[in-house]
Amino acid sequence: MKRAVVLLSGGLDSATTLAVARSEGYDTIALSFRYGQRHAIELEAAGAVARQLGASRHEIIDIDLRSIGGSALTADLPVPTGRSRSELESGIPITYVPARNTIFLSFGLAWCEVLGTGDLFIGVNSLDYSGYPDCRPEYIQAFEAMANLATRASVEGSLRYRIHAPLLSSTKAEIIRRGRALGVDYSLTRSCYDPDLHGRACGRCDSCQLRLRGFAEAGVTDPAPYQGPRDP
Repeated sequence: MKRAVVLLSGGLDSATTLAVARSEGYDTIALSFRYGQRHAIELEAAGAVARQLGASRHEIIDIDLRSIGGSALTADLPVPTGRSRSELESGIPITYVPARNTIFLSFGLAWCEVLGTGDLFIGVNSLDYSGYPDCRPEYIQAFEAMANLATRASVEGSLRYRIHAPLLSSTKAEIIRRGRALGVDYSLTRSCYDPDLHGRACGRCDSCQLRLRGFAEAGVTDPAPYQGPRDP
């Protein structure tokens, strides 16, 4: 069976991506990161999702991005809440973690080379996203081109790398419908940027709003736990 490394945060998009990779016949190897994120509850979710979707292996790599900071997710900065739809769709928010996807994909690429596989999956989305520059199609294309220039396996011709981003042009509602059809248990996933000590989502941060809107548009109730009312 062909193998693929799948970046797995524990959120909705990455869980669906893992299910897509499995549905395409890959032996899935999940990779998560403990990078100093304030919403580290997502790592418990990642483990649960990896088990539920049959990943053959799940590794968590430690990277201390708090020493760099620059984001509300890795520094003592307030997480924006209650932003309007127009605010969500304009500018790059303070929850952007500098070069995060580049860092994660680099680790994933290194593991692919060691495992002898050219297939690396990431759950980025360019339609329903929070203005992150590393979720755009041109970024994925650029990283793939770099991967095929910067590794021994590619230079020697033993591997050709492909960055799979199966959700890139999907809306959140489309992602949810696709995941449900593939058997994803979304009650296991966690997307909130600022959950409480029990792991319940705030319902008001950008990530919660995008998630709740997606479930509403898909005509499905979000099964994840929330602290209060669920208003998309």
